[in-house]
Amino acid sequence: MTRLPLPDADGIYTFPTDLLAAHREWMDSLTGAKETMTLTAPLTLSPYWIEPRKPSGRPVVVIEPHHDDFVLSASGYFLAHPRPLTVVTVFTRSRSVHPSFENTYSSVQTVSELRDREAAQSLLPLGAARVGLGYKDVEKPYRTPEPAQVDRIASELTAVLDGMEDAELIAPAAVTRHPDHLAVHEAARRLGCGWFWEDVAFWSTYALSGCDRQLFQERAGDELMPEVEDITDTVLDKVTLLHMHGSQMHPARKMYRPIRHAHTVAADMLPDADARTQGQYAERFYRLGGTR
Repeated sequence: MTRLPLPDADGIYTFPTDLLAAHREWMDSLTGAKETMTLTAPLTLSPYWIEPRKPSGRPVVVIEPHHDDFVLSASGYFLAHPRPLTVVTVFTRSRSVHPSFENTYSSVQTVSELRDREAAQSLLPLGAARVGLGYKDVEKPYRTPEPAQVDRIASELTAVLDGMEDAELIAPAAVTRHPDHLAVHEAARRLGCGWFWEDVAFWSTYALSGCDRQLFQERAGDELMPEVEDITDTVLDKVTLLHMHGSQMHPARKMYRPIRHAHTVAADMLPDADARTQGQYAERFYRLGGTR
C-alpha cells in the first residue's frame, strides 16, 4: 500500500488536492489488477476499484444512525482488520441531500433510495450484511431525543440481535450532540455495547467545537476510554468508500474532511509506542470501562 506524504504547515491547505492526486494514482495501480472489484458511485456512476476483504474472527454488529456514519468514522480500521460484519442502520429515511441535487432528489423516497444504494456499494468490499430499521432522521431545529423513541430503537435492536450473542457490538460514541447519534448511542449502551467509534470526522463544526468536546467529556467521564488505531495503510481505500457517498460529500473536497480529521487524530499517537502507532492517519475509538 502506498503511503501518502505528510502535509507540512503550508501543505495542509492544499491537502484535498494532494489526496485527490494520490487517490487517482491508487486507482490507476488497481485497474486491471487481480482480485479487485469494481464499485460504482450511485450519484455520479463513476467506477472505482478496490481489493475485497476476507473477514475472519469474531463477528461484529455495527449499529449506525445513518447510512454513511460507519464508513465515515470506522471503515479504515475494518479495512485493515476485516471481520464478519452486520451493519444495522437505524435512520434509513431521509431528505438530506446536497442542495445542488434537491431538484433531482426531491422527496424522502428518492433521497432514501439513493442513500441506500450508496451504502450498499460502500459496504460491498467488507462483505457486510445489512439491516435497516426504517426510522426517519431528525430535522432542524434539533432537540434531545424522546425517551420513548430510544425505547423503541432498543427494542427493535434486541430483536435484530436475537441469535447473534457471539457478536461484538460497536456504535457511535455520540461525541456530537446530534439527536440521532445520541439516541443510537443510548440504545446500544442498553444492549451491552462497550465499543464505540468517534463520530466527528465529517462535521467540521462539531469536530472543532470546544463546547461539544467539553459536553462529551462531562457526559462520558472516565467510562469511555479513548484508543487510537493506525489506518495509514488503508486510507486510500477508505477514500474509495467515501466516494460512494456523494449525496452527502459534495463537492468532492468534502470527501476529505474525514481524512483530514484522521491526520489530526494521528498526532495523538505516541512516538514511543509500538509500531502500529507510527502512522500518518488514524481513527479514534472508545472502550467502556476497559472492555475488550
